[in-house]
Amino acid sequence: MTEQKKILRALAGETLPTPPIWMMRQAGRYLPEYRATRAQAGDFLSLCYNSELAAEVTLQPIRRYGFDAAILFADILLLPQALGVDLWFETGEGPRMSTTTTPAELAALKDKDAIHEVLNPVYETVRILSRELPLETTLIGFAGAPWTVATYMIAGRGTKDQGPAHALKAADRATFQGIIDLLTDATVEYLSKQIEAGAEVVKLFDSWAGSLKGQDFDDFALEPAKKIIAALKERHPGIPVIAFPREAGERYVGFAKATGADCVAVDNSVTAEWVAENVQIDGCVQGNLASHHMVTGGQALVDETRRIVKALSNGPHIFNLGHGITPDADPENVKLMIDTVRASA
Repeated sequence: MTEQKKILRALAGETLPTPPIWMMRQAGRYLPEYRATRAQAGDFLSLCYNSELAAEVTLQPIRRYGFDAAILFADILLLPQALGVDLWFETGEGPRMSTTTTPAELAALKDKDAIHEVLNPVYETVRILSRELPLETTLIGFAGAPWTVATYMIAGRGTKDQGPAHALKAADRATFQGIIDLLTDATVEYLSKQIEAGAEVVKLFDSWAGSLKGQDFDDFALEPAKKIIAALKERHPGIPVIAFPREAGERYVGFAKATGADCVAVDNSVTAEWVAENVQIDGCVQGNLASHHMVTGGQALVDETRRIVKALSNGPHIFNLGHGITPDADPENVKLMIDTVRASA
């Protein structure tokens, strides 16, 4: 079936008449069935670590919409938790973590090879999905990129400007580099186990890459991605990797070649036309409908979807949002988007 899976064909560089489609955070709070399953699990982390329920919520949008891919339901902060960071979620406020900002706190973290005891339920979720997904549906594994995960570890929470991470980078470069290096090595182990369990593609989410400028972008967004991708491809020849350095702007140009990524996902701060001219020339691109269209719907959704499909129709393209779908999205708008993409050929 591999040759027939549309996303794998696009990732291999094929230009398809109709782009394959999936959606970041497609398993999530906008779906009533997800909310019911999360309530059954008790809380978010319990859902992530319950393999049967995590597989169930991963499958829900596939049953409802028939996306071309399912992405493993997990969270990018499970990896630092496996390294020994305390992690919890405050209702309505998001994740909270114990901070890692000193040499002693860094030294107290676990080795990259010790993560699997905590993360074994995630690998079991992947195994369940590889058995239960429709044959034509591609299974995507993922991890957060080192810079993005580090911003949470250093601040103990999400921040608008990643200020605490930038401050540590300036004040104690050695400790900051140590955090990045540990996360780079651990991410290789984590994604490799997902691939062994059945993931057919992996994606690296660098949600805060856009706040890195100049040499810092090279050192802490590009270089870790390059190392992770090279290590994965050495262990798993042929595994496709999607990289998402969100809000990289001009730095999207050449990112695939520089890192070895098979596809670059782009956010909606750049136009599809610009992407076609500057990024798609190097291979597959993924994106980039603005998430707010999933809330507002209507003719604007249809028009923008058609525009993106047309702009990227001369090269390999995976249709997606420019970022994750939001909890206030209307499930009917998702269907409208999919129907529009599939009618645009």
